Amino acid sequence: MSSVIKKAFLLGAGLGTRLRPLTDVLPKPLIPVFNRPLIEYALDQCLAAGITEFAVNTHHLPDKWAECFPDQSYRGAPLTFFHEPVLLETGGGLKNIEDWTGGQPILVYNGDILATLDLGTLLKTHSLSGRAVTMALRSAGHETHVAIEGECVTDIRGMLGRAEGDYQFTGVYCANPEIFHHISENERVSIIPSFLEIIRSGTMGASLHDEGIWLDLGTRRSYLDAHLCSGLGTLQHPESSVASSAVVENSALGAGSRVGRNARVRSCILWPGSAVEEGAQLTNCIVYSSTPVTGTRDNSDL
Repeated sequence: MSSVIKKAFLLGAGLGTRLRPLTDVLPKPLIPVFNRPLIEYALDQCLAAGITEFAVNTHHLPDKWAECFPDQSYRGAPLTFFHEPVLLETGGGLKNIEDWTGGQPILVYNGDILATLDLGTLLKTHSLSGRAVTMALRSAGHETHVAIEGECVTDIRGMLGRAEGDYQFTGVYCANPEIFHHISENERVSIIPSFLEIIRSGTMGASLHDEGIWLDLGTRRSYLDAHLCSGLGTLQHPESSVASSAVVENSALGAGSRVGRNARVRSCILWPGSAVEEGAQLTNCIVYSSTPVTGTRDNSDL
């Protein structure tokens, strides 16, 4: 049986290239979702499951992380940032925080997903299993590449020649300290080769999580669609303003954002401080800059 997991490593160093130009302004885990930084949803999920301490790796726009968490804590839980001048990828980034783990098991959480997974069950499953790693999986998704037999992972993308896979990896997993034995020191490397070694040893567990929400916000379409999920947050920030003659439908309005007279805003996201001018017509747009938007726009990042 493993120790109770109290530490979580959140992956925050990715470039978010598929979300450009939004990620030219903010790292992807900090983009606003229902008027809160995306990463806060992961932090809240972890805290609710009993996590008390966090590590976050950074690379792209590190100063934005400092602005978001100036005292290096979140709701009383310390945040330790590990900046990567050279991006170390998912394996190298994990190896880089080995000393921080203190030889304890950890939860690893991809910082660009929006999810309501039952982390408490995942942590308990891992603790009782004695396995090196336990992956949180779903039985449906856009990349169902993980094969399982019973409660064990047997292959990923058919790389071991066993099976192509039918399950979606959520980007969340628990790991015992032995995972670090499978990752080379000071290397820029994916975690997948390490996972394959652990699968060969028969100590990669599977935990199914089909309940709740799981969204990969890797594209602008998925980012827009996330705001159609009810119950995750408030669409209109109380410090936003909408003219009485304006029409706003299925859109998220950030703090200080403004929609002018006779404007129409449909299925859009307005970042804090953005402005839609009088008479503008916007559909499926993301307004991320402070430059006022005019005219008719469709599927644009402004």
